[in-house]
Amino acid sequence: MGGNVLRVLIVEDSASDAELMVRALRQAGFEPDHHRVETAAAMRAALDGQAWDVVLSDYSLPGFDAMGALALLRDAAPDVPFIVVSGSVGEDTAVAAMQAGAADYVMKDRLQRLASAVTRAIEGAVGRRERRRLEEQLAHSQRMEAVGRLAGGIAHDFNNVLTAVLGSIELLLLDEPPGRPHREELDIIRDAATRAKDLIRQLLAFSARQVLQPAVVDLNRLVRDVAKMLRRLIGEDIKLETLLAPELGAVRVDAGQMEQVLVNLAVNARDAMPEGGRLTIKTDNVDAGGSQVLLHVSDSGVGMDEEVQAHLFEPFFTTKPRGKGSGLGLATVYGIVRQSGGHIAVDSAPGRGATFRVYLPRVEAPLDPTDRPRPVTAPAAGSETILLVEDEHLVRLLARKVLERAGYRVLVAAGGAEALDLAERYAGTIHLLLTDVVMPGMNGRELMRRLAPLRPDLRVLYMSGYADEAVAQHGVLDPGTAFLQKPFTPGGLADKVRGVLDTLTA
Repeated sequence: MGGNVLRVLIVEDSASDAELMVRALRQAGFEPDHHRVETAAAMRAALDGQAWDVVLSDYSLPGFDAMGALALLRDAAPDVPFIVVSGSVGEDTAVAAMQAGAADYVMKDRLQRLASAVTRAIEGAVGRRERRRLEEQLAHSQRMEAVGRLAGGIAHDFNNVLTAVLGSIELLLLDEPPGRPHREELDIIRDAATRAKDLIRQLLAFSARQVLQPAVVDLNRLVRDVAKMLRRLIGEDIKLETLLAPELGAVRVDAGQMEQVLVNLAVNARDAMPEGGRLTIKTDNVDAGGSQVLLHVSDSGVGMDEEVQAHLFEPFFTTKPRGKGSGLGLATVYGIVRQSGGHIAVDSAPGRGATFRVYLPRVEAPLDPTDRPRPVTAPAAGSETILLVEDEHLVRLLARKVLERAGYRVLVAAGGAEALDLAERYAGTIHLLLTDVVMPGMNGRELMRRLAPLRPDLRVLYMSGYADEAVAQHGVLDPGTAFLQKPFTPGGLADKVRGVLDTLTA
């Protein structure tokens, strides 16, 4: 209802009575845009033809009545309020109409009440729509949270399995050079496990249970860097345009994950423009519930209807043909943005393209250095002593084999209590604690807390299939905490261990 214009559908067989209703509304300041009908067929056509703010109906018409009109309205436009306006309705009849869903009833000899009844009815309808919208948002949020928890749990278990599979394959490949029997089969297994690892990483991103390593970054610079890759990714028939705001505020995000957000949104846009088009990436400073930085990604593609938009960020939901998409791309974007403290909105309609808006909190802090040269490190091997604590048998066997092969002395424990006992009995220096985060009885963080008084110089490297709150509160690692995400390769484990140990003398 714009201004005082009121779209009124009147179910009334008396033209003069309908005109009295319209006059009463005008006298109250409304500008009625009205239409009168007398039959069910005419009312059905009117409801199909346009939207109405309110329906006013006589109780009894020849061959039609208010109860029938109300039933039609409930089927066609259940949010539109219905008011009975009659000259002969009794109290029992009026109550029955209210129980059936009428918002109010007004006697024809008291039309001075009509405007206030209409106002109350419309306000009530607006309130009901808003409550339903909030309930739907809550239900959607709860559904996403439930799926996220499930995804996080599945990812954790699969990452332990994939760590053993990928690690064992990598070790076998070291002993099986190209051209040897079974080398091709080993490569196939490694490639399949690597694809599974990528899917699990996307599940972790969606469920907001991955470890982020945030830094204060310039989003403009990040867009410029990613745009170079996107031009090759989206193809020559799509024009990429970047509009970057000068003096853009800084944001604290995991740069790698934000690159993933841009890539996923660009891929989604590319798929929506099979005949080519335009992809626009913009940045801006905005004040929407606080100082924020806006990342704006829009395309000129086929667009989406409201039904698709309602499920857009749910994992495994896709409009692409079978085998053409995992349905995790936008779910990953949703998880990364949410875990970064931001939110994402989409605006689209069929034939009008789509616009994704990512809002990130602006921070008043200097940019973290990004161009400093990496320190030169020794090869990923050594002779130090490592206390390995892992409750998963296969992962424990693999990690021990990798570390011993790299030259380290490895003390092995299946849990926190066993690790404490080992540390108390071992006479030599223990240089590094390599521990899983989530273990029965005692988690890795608690184990390190209890080891610290016994071994004050002990360094720690945490590993996990997901970022449990014991390591990452709200998904963000404490500054300076070393973390290794499962699944890892033997090379990845050896490099990370060497890097943490080298900080002893850095």
